Amino acid sequence: MKYYSYLWYNGPYTVLPKRKTVKMKSNKVSSFVYLSIVMAMLFWAMSYVWIKIVYQCYNPITTVFIRLVIASPLTYAAARWLKKLQPIQRRDIKFFILISLLQPFLYFMFESYGLKFASPTVAAVIVSTIPLFTPIAAFYLFKEKLSLLNIVGLLVSFTGVLLVIIKADFSLAVSPMGLVLLLLAVVAGVAYINSVKKISFNYNALTIVTYQNILGTFWFLPFFLVVDLGHFLNAAPTSDVLISLGLLALLPTSLAFILFAYSVKELGASRSSMFGNIIPVFTAAFAWLMLNDEISIRMMIGIAVVITGLFAAQVRKK
Repeated sequence: MKYYSYLWYNGPYTVLPKRKTVKMKSNKVSSFVYLSIVMAMLFWAMSYVWIKIVYQCYNPITTVFIRLVIASPLTYAAARWLKKLQPIQRRDIKFFILISLLQPFLYFMFESYGLKFASPTVAAVIVSTIPLFTPIAAFYLFKEKLSLLNIVGLLVSFTGVLLVIIKADFSLAVSPMGLVLLLLAVVAGVAYINSVKKISFNYNALTIVTYQNILGTFWFLPFFLVVDLGHFLNAAPTSDVLISLGLLALLPTSLAFILFAYSVKELGASRSSMFGNIIPVFTAAFAWLMLNDEISIRMMIGIAVVITGLFAAQVRKK
């Protein structure tokens, strides 16, 4: 898109305003910057696997709610410690309520239930198409220019997605319900990006994510109390489930965002966001290692095609 780039946030995206270009004092970038961004992508990729492990005991609503309950104070404390937390202006409260409805509430609701019916790899591949559909939505909503590379990238990645979700015998590798829910998560992610644009120039990304997580906790609270509280109280989580739940809250929801925000500062939003394309690869590898998920040659080709389309859509002329 012309005026802003994407910040990966566990599949979802947060908008960063595109500031005026500033000449860097040095072209050298420390290896720690690249380590930070790769670790952020690693944590977000692992989140799909950890969610599957947590589902052995807890339901999707409980998983997301507890995750936000733990992550919200951590993100808030980090924002205060880094002195990045900005006060919300009264006129912007309605926008924060809207974006928290879209993300984390609707996005996580659809993604979490979608993962009940799909493998982590398939889910990661489908969710990775969010930046492809965002420019199309912006074209219709804001009349922003849609480049040829956006269209080419969309067509290429769509072909790759078909290779991942359709088997050689033309049957679906994901249940219809899972596919619909994950596509709705994509819709929520696209709507979120285009909605958060209204406030992304007045607030930094850490402020936006901190407050949307806090508000998102309250969106999930009544559903947790009505739908999942009884199941939560009677559940008997194993150590693997508790560890995975803690890691979900600590790493992809909190630390990964801080690492990525640091990388954006050093590399720029455009270069940093392209690292998000490796998330489906990491997810496939960890799903194979930890969950014994099958990875066929067809799926590997599909993932490669999707990533090629994502890169094509993000290439900019000098």
